[in-house]
Amino acid sequence: MDDTTAIGRALDEVGPRLKRLRTERGVTLAALSEATGVSKSTLSRLETGQRRPSLELLLPIAQAHQVPLDELVGAPEVGDPRVRLVPRRLEGRTVLPLTRQPGPLQAYKLVMPAEQRTPDPVRHEGYEWMYVLAGRLRLVLAEHDLVLGPGEAAEFDTRLPHWFGSTGEEPVEVLSLFGSQGERMHVRARPRRGASREPGDRPRPPGARPDTRSGS
Repeated sequence: MDDTTAIGRALDEVGPRLKRLRTERGVTLAALSEATGVSKSTLSRLETGQRRPSLELLLPIAQAHQVPLDELVGAPEVGDPRVRLVPRRLEGRTVLPLTRQPGPLQAYKLVMPAEQRTPDPVRHEGYEWMYVLAGRLRLVLAEHDLVLGPGEAAEFDTRLPHWFGSTGEEPVEVLSLFGSQGERMHVRARPRRGASREPGDRPRPPGARPDTRSGS
């Protein structure tokens, strides 16, 4: 098989792979169109092979599905039902996307090395909830400087100047839920009002509420 034939065959497999990935995750064409900015008709033609895939079209689709680009144009095979979670390196941190479909809330596991301890606050649209799995997380939020240990959580509006990383003692692992448009989690059960606080609980500064609840 020459290179031209191999490339043509690979391109022919992209459409069925896109449809399989979308349907396995229960995502409609309308939802994917909203997440990518690509029209429903173009997405439909891509899946049926009536539109040749291009980098301009595949990049936002890969980002919406939280998969590497090469998973859309190469392995796995079309019939492979497995979904591979691929960690990424971002500014020295290891980021593992956990959400398998586009939506208002995205989940990640973050691992930050011990040397990542110098605050560099940023601000942007969104709302974030973080839960510490291991290590000690330093969270700088506006004028507040907090340290959270395993089992503690914080939630905050990312429009406030904020930074989070290690205390410098050891790497820290956290779970993060992020809503890019300020979406928050919906809590179906919470502790009763006036419940006693556990030893070591910290006061809740405005915009950041370290606790062990599941959301706001």
